[in-house]
Amino acid sequence: MATAAQNQAAMPEYSAPTLAGTLDALRRSLPEWWPVYAGLAILLGPTFYDLFTGAWIGEEQGHGPIIFFLALWLIWRKWPELNAAVGPTPAGSWAGWPVLAIGLMFHLLGRSQKILMFEVASIVVVMAAVILLKFGSRALRVLWFPFFFMLFLIPLPSELVAAVTMPMKMAVSWVTEHILFALGYPISRSGVVLQMGQYQLLVADACAGLQTLLTLEALGLFYLNLMRHPSAFRNITLAILIIPISFTANVIRVIALTLITYYFGDAAGQGFLHGFAGMVLFITALLLILAVDNGLQWWIKRRESGGSGPGTGGGRRSAPGRGTLKEAT
Repeated sequence: MATAAQNQAAMPEYSAPTLAGTLDALRRSLPEWWPVYAGLAILLGPTFYDLFTGAWIGEEQGHGPIIFFLALWLIWRKWPELNAAVGPTPAGSWAGWPVLAIGLMFHLLGRSQKILMFEVASIVVVMAAVILLKFGSRALRVLWFPFFFMLFLIPLPSELVAAVTMPMKMAVSWVTEHILFALGYPISRSGVVLQMGQYQLLVADACAGLQTLLTLEALGLFYLNLMRHPSAFRNITLAILIIPISFTANVIRVIALTLITYYFGDAAGQGFLHGFAGMVLFITALLLILAVDNGLQWWIKRRESGGSGPGTGGGRRSAPGRGTLKEAT
């Protein structure tokens, strides 16, 4: 029976795209694609301008440009595989027209009614419609992960965010209070307000909210897509553990802000160092993901080596005159 590593080695390898090759391909595609480029610029240009000057520069949706450009990079990285899948003469799919109609409806509703969720969703739907119309459903299957990844761009309804965020903020505040109190700091808590010495700190949505959790989950899935582990157990376990990892990273961020405010004053806590604490959050989450992933890799290798046949000491010996005993799992 072929092993997972053999199966992965049997997968076809595609040459990585280069910047020079991409620019040359874009230049050669202009005669055919310029109406598409122009239409997307006219349709989505105002939306991107509003996002880059509004929602995407705030803390709650600040992950937007990161997710978007990472998704574009993933599409660029998968483009050779797409070309191999559709062949030299790709055939578009009629299913792209209803998808395009849905995307245009989302865009019209989002722009006219100022509903950011619909307007951002239209970006993903319209891009998927273009792929379907120009290359067909096989191309969209190749690019399924980049488009799934772009779903993290879409803002959730504020009512849902508020309902889920409040218990998360309470939990982060409770853990922060108990850790700092155990370390001997003069801290107390009332709801999501921490009292540290003479300072009061409100645990805001950006410090321990649902959007932060979704952003870290998206980055974790991006990491899994890059690593392409052959073990399904490793992938699923790491994807699930990203949730407690993000909670731990949020607690570390709030503790850091609390200590900065306590030692350096309120101006330091709410100024430059507050923004720097956001970087600390993502660096901490990334380091925790790497540590957990390495731990899972070590455990899987130890488990495989412990049960890989005779001479390893991982299985039981057969008793004389009896059938082979199954190894306990």
